[in-house]
Amino acid sequence: MSGIVWLALDGVGHPQDAPVGSVWDQPLGTLRPLVDVGRCLDATLGVPGLPQSGTGQACWLTGRDAVRVMGEHFGPHPGPTLQRLLQVEALPVRLAQASARVALGNEYVPAYFQALESGAGRRNRMGCFPFAFRAAGLPLNPPGVPLLGATLGLGYARPWAAVGEEGAALDALTRHGAALARTATEVDLLALDLWFGDLLGHAGAPDVPGDALAAGRSYLRRVDALLSGLLGAGARVVVSSDHGNLEDLRTKGHTTARVPFAGVGVDLGQPRNVVEAGRVLAGWFGLPAPLPDA
Repeated sequence: MSGIVWLALDGVGHPQDAPVGSVWDQPLGTLRPLVDVGRCLDATLGVPGLPQSGTGQACWLTGRDAVRVMGEHFGPHPGPTLQRLLQVEALPVRLAQASARVALGNEYVPAYFQALESGAGRRNRMGCFPFAFRAAGLPLNPPGVPLLGATLGLGYARPWAAVGEEGAALDALTRHGAALARTATEVDLLALDLWFGDLLGHAGAPDVPGDALAAGRSYLRRVDALLSGLLGAGARVVVSSDHGNLEDLRTKGHTTARVPFAGVGVDLGQPRNVVEAGRVLAGWFGLPAPLPDA
């Protein structure tokens, strides 16, 4: 049986909470139907303020209320408190301790590692996913995994221009999804930290910028193509997001939108929020639920 491929979107709120004309308002033949029949989860956890990547992703990765642990929404990168939580309770850490096979499928360029080394001793600049996998003793850029850049072929900086025709890029992503599906037959969990949606979301403005909307829509089409390749090759897949942002480009900040939790070949259960959904993920691997938050 295939392991689970986790497409962890960053900053993509659920289409039910998106305004008319959003990045979701376009044909997404695989992604949108899957999201529509999945779960729509609260990311605020009853705490004032805007959900953030640090605490939001920590909730998914640990099944613990990281916002309560911090006393606030916090991000984008995990500070010392969240680092301690991830080092002990993150899903990759627990799976590695159980001798499961886990991998992070992101491609990290040399400049990323150089930046980490140059910033040693200062504030952590790794997101929750790379931090958690390294805490588990697992390498970034693992050998034998078809690695994928989180921009999915778009340019990193405005105007986020892609190289070549989009049709060819979508075909390549579909093939890449199929390659990831083949890799998933050899592991228990293969995660992709798709953080670029949040970066695009921060380009929002009251008068929605046309280039940001076009790039955001292109990004979701690319996620759709990747997902199509995965499912076409028989992978079990879960799609999640940590908080809202890209779904509403009328603002450059995060939103209180609910977030998607969808999948194929997995039992989503009936979670109401990102903490409960994180516990569902752990349960798929036979891991016990964390102790109740104090």
